[in-house]
Amino acid sequence: MIEIFVLSLIQGITEFLPVSSSSHLIIVSEFLNFENRKLEIDVSLHIGSFFAVIVFFRKDIFNFISNKDLFLKIFIGSLPVILVGYILVKLNLIDQMRNTKVIGWTTLIFGILLYLSDRSKNKNKFEINFTLKSAVLIGSLQILSLIPGVSRSGISISGARFLKFNRYDSAKIAFLLSIPTLAAVSIYGLSNLIKSDSYNFSFLLIFSIILSFLFSFLTIKYFLKYIKTFSLNIFVIYRIILGLCLLILAYL
Repeated sequence: MIEIFVLSLIQGITEFLPVSSSSHLIIVSEFLNFENRKLEIDVSLHIGSFFAVIVFFRKDIFNFISNKDLFLKIFIGSLPVILVGYILVKLNLIDQMRNTKVIGWTTLIFGILLYLSDRSKNKNKFEINFTLKSAVLIGSLQILSLIPGVSRSGISISGARFLKFNRYDSAKIAFLLSIPTLAAVSIYGLSNLIKSDSYNFSFLLIFSIILSFLFSFLTIKYFLKYIKTFSLNIFVIYRIILGLCLLILAYL
């Protein structure tokens, strides 16, 4: 139970911050020797994050219904990562990338990329300049987030910043683009929950979903407030330090 609480806390905080939730779940589980290290647990935590982003952006969700153009952009922009992710899961390739060396390099490299993107000028507005082309470009970058350590939020924000959206709009784009992806992951997780014959395992999944929802909702709320005033430097510094530490451990 304590393990699930810790993992839910990590998932809720890191899913929507540009630091990679999957890498932190892997790192903490490995170094603390957690037993609940299966991909199904990781997926169930994402279900809670999915519900959180749905509830937080409920007004935008309703806009999807009245604004078919926005819905189309978000849906099409999310297709690349959903399709590639499905293929990688079926080929069992994702687990092969879940190691310290990969996470160390991606954490470092994409931390530097986040820094470079955050130097971009604020020129474009979400309401005016978020086109189908920009949605596809940013959405396609999410494919890289299938590699542990990259961060779906981080690469999406980086892409939007390179396209000269301000920090708040970049985060909003990243969160909205995460909805179809998290929905796909949630469906996958729920199917595993239904197929599970273990009551204890199912209970742990439900418990992790609830906790992940609470921590994710709070993270979204305060992260959006934070970037209205501050840069992304704190996350860049964190990624560089973490990446270097992991690489030192991996190559010792």
